[in-house]
Amino acid sequence: MAEEEGPTVELRQRKKPKSSENTESAKEEKIKDTPVPERAPKYVLFQRFAKFFIGCLAAATSGMMYALYLSAYHERKFWFSSRQELEREITFQGDSAIYYSYYKDMLKAPSFERGVYELTHNNRTVSLKTINAVQQMSLYPELIASVLYQATGSNEIIEPVYFYIGIVFGLQGIYVTALFVTSWLMSGTWLAGMLTVAWFIINRVDTTRIDYSIPLRENWALPYFACQVAALTGYLKSNLNTYTERFCYLLMSASTYTFMMMWEYSHYLLFLQAISLFLLDSFSLEQSDKVHEVYKIYIFSLFLGYLLQFENPALLVSPLLSLVAALILVKCLQLNVKKGTFVGKLMKVINFYLVCTLTVTFNIIMKMFVPHKENGYMLKFLEVKFGLNMTKNFTMNWLLCQESLQAPSQDFFLRLTQSSLLPFYILVLIICFFSMVQIIFRRINGKSMKETVSLEDGRIGGRPEIIYHVIHTILLGSLAMVIEGLKYLWTPYVCMLAAFGVCSPELWITLFKWLRLRTVHPILLALILSMAVPTIIGFSLWKEFFPRLMTELSELQEFYDPDTVELMTWIKRQAPVAAVFAGSPQLMGAIKLCTGWMVTSLPLYNDDDLLKRNENIYQIYSKRSAEDIYKILTSYKANYLIVEDAICNEVGTLRGCRVKDLLDIANGHVVCEEGDKLTYSKYGRFCHEVKINYSPYVNYFTRVYWNRSYFVYKINTVISFQS
Repeated sequence: MAEEEGPTVELRQRKKPKSSENTESAKEEKIKDTPVPERAPKYVLFQRFAKFFIGCLAAATSGMMYALYLSAYHERKFWFSSRQELEREITFQGDSAIYYSYYKDMLKAPSFERGVYELTHNNRTVSLKTINAVQQMSLYPELIASVLYQATGSNEIIEPVYFYIGIVFGLQGIYVTALFVTSWLMSGTWLAGMLTVAWFIINRVDTTRIDYSIPLRENWALPYFACQVAALTGYLKSNLNTYTERFCYLLMSASTYTFMMMWEYSHYLLFLQAISLFLLDSFSLEQSDKVHEVYKIYIFSLFLGYLLQFENPALLVSPLLSLVAALILVKCLQLNVKKGTFVGKLMKVINFYLVCTLTVTFNIIMKMFVPHKENGYMLKFLEVKFGLNMTKNFTMNWLLCQESLQAPSQDFFLRLTQSSLLPFYILVLIICFFSMVQIIFRRINGKSMKETVSLEDGRIGGRPEIIYHVIHTILLGSLAMVIEGLKYLWTPYVCMLAAFGVCSPELWITLFKWLRLRTVHPILLALILSMAVPTIIGFSLWKEFFPRLMTELSELQEFYDPDTVELMTWIKRQAPVAAVFAGSPQLMGAIKLCTGWMVTSLPLYNDDDLLKRNENIYQIYSKRSAEDIYKILTSYKANYLIVEDAICNEVGTLRGCRVKDLLDIANGHVVCEEGDKLTYSKYGRFCHEVKINYSPYVNYFTRVYWNRSYFVYKINTVISFQS
């Protein structure tokens, strides 16, 4: 097997300009002397253009069809167009209701500047609290959507809610198109893009949360991240022309910054990407300059985001900034030593150690000098999650009980296996990983590598973009195996990587090289399999899953919640405008959206004060006295209390994860043995006792409205407390 020429050989050639010039001139003369058919360049150019045009058309069509599919499915699921405005708004659950409510507020504002000011100095949402809603809730999507709605004159054509969800569905179409392009760039065929889209849509339950909650920040942000990954994939490819490389760089810069502005947790995902690029830089010698250009994009995006996000300190104490600063500093300190020598290998190890040490050091220093309110619940959650600590804290245990924060269920892996995605992903990942490891060991041993790798070489693990994607998918997959909610970050790239692999002749040749296949020509068989395997997969998916997708669109569903509609109607008609409502955070979000009334808490979990408020308001479902509950509610200036029957009488399979059980554990009101003590509460559960209407509950609370699901109590003005 022919050995490849590495960077070492290239450096030696530069030291001999005469021989280099002679070689180049000889090559030029040889090219000039070689007869070239006249029609060949035109034919090749036309073939490339046709392939590019068909691929772009397929990518754009896939994105548009997926956006239309989401719109049609949403209409069928909620019967959206035939609903009244209040019934439509109730479909926005939890934190989604908060995001959409601020979009409505922006449209009602007399001017854009006034609307932004009211959001940044918001004291009409949470009682006794003024918040910068734009910074705290990352409301830039709502600001942009409101500007577009009014600037384009859409207020005369389409209702605000349709414009809002239409933008999100359009972004999901861009998401799918970006995944298509990424797979296409890696495999060289747009057939891989089509297979990526098919797997993505079939596994929609595990690839996106658009079905459950449209305005989530990740639904706005991840399409931009997908565009960034597509641009990065193209940027890392070898033998790019100047214009293509510049286009990829500009697209990557714009999408990185936009992604960071759209989602408060975006810098953590970019941190994982930076780790992947750092490892790529350590293993691959050719792309070092390109990787450091990406680091500059991170720095620029972080500081520009810091300024435009009202000097958000979370970006300064971000691990991404610490890592990139360490990488750039180590790059500046790096000595020019020959690659492949013992000193060169030793310097690689020292550089790796320095990067890890400096990253931790910089992060500690930044947290010491930059005042920040970084959510400490994340570290505490991880400690309890991995069994390093125990806690009775209500908020911590409540988070641990959330399905999205638990380990993936067997159903998740079963669904991926039934769609044939998981088996092919594992196959592709194993081949790419071992090929990558093989080439890394060759470089460590000082073996030279040739600059251009042909198809018959079968070294798919030597391509920089492949190394990046392998490392990145392993990092994301490791996190998804611990926390199920992170599967929405990992599974789309599982679709992309699996589709790229089965459609790539280079991957099949790599496998045949290992198997030492001699009966059939490896290249011919690889070309056949790269066409036949995805075609067979596509037909099987079409036969099994296409009827299911059509059934989803043909079935009329209905979101029927008359109790909540009646409650919101009563509040708008009977409650005073200045009234403050208390209840579960999820219900408070709906009240803020549907009525505009002030509430005591919100379904947001990135603020310590709001988390404490949520825990205190949830005490209405605990075994506390009427006086205790009254003191808690009046401390937040609440005028009305809403008790939800679904929480009070909750019956769940996980008994220890019910709200009332978690409250009893936190308050010490359960019968539990601690040494020789038995603790219990002398009071009954408040949400039950208050319904009976006897003293002392009637002295503090007066029932003013009820239906099958909700009980509304007016909080009385009491001069003296009774025991």
